[in-house]
Amino acid sequence: MSYAIVGFGAVGQALARAFARKNIKLAVASRRPPEALAPQARAIGPTVVAKSLRDALEADTIILAVPFGEHREVAKALPSWKGKTVIDAMNALLPPEELDGLPSSAFVAKAFTGAKFVKGFNHLIAATLAADPIVEGGHRVVFLSSDDEDATAPVAALAKQLGFAPVKLGKLNEGGALVHARGRTWGQLIFQDLFKKEQ
Repeated sequence: MSYAIVGFGAVGQALARAFARKNIKLAVASRRPPEALAPQARAIGPTVVAKSLRDALEADTIILAVPFGEHREVAKALPSWKGKTVIDAMNALLPPEELDGLPSSAFVAKAFTGAKFVKGFNHLIAATLAADPIVEGGHRVVFLSSDDEDATAPVAALAKQLGFAPVKLGKLNEGGALVHARGRTWGQLIFQDLFKKEQ
């Protein structure tokens, strides 16, 4: 399984640190050329490699960490997203009417035709995401939701591999709505600092 993060701001870099901690190979890309990202990527760890958007999108699993308004540009970079898993780590601070009344991830999923689409890693602030998720014997929780149950399992496995405790919330318009930012308000579970104690 190969991984890429598109977007190399605070959240993209925080997630890259999580991959680097576990020595998992990762491509990172943004609107800037790879050589502009390379010094920061190298500083995070040797397994994090800056690539062009086109090259990064060859990965099996792509994490979206771009500003919400830029997701369509990313979607246009491939003619088909079939066979890809897309993890939406973005938050949209837009009124619901601008999202056709849909949860933000359901709105974004429409642009990524054919992809297995999962909402995840969006409810923790970048500083928390970047820190070791194992705290006081517990694992920091990552909420996942998707309309495709088959898509959630590998993302849950990735979250575990990164040291998080995945919690599946069901479909995007059900449990997923709990972590979607709506208008100027945050979803009910966004920024909850939860821990799951080991049994």
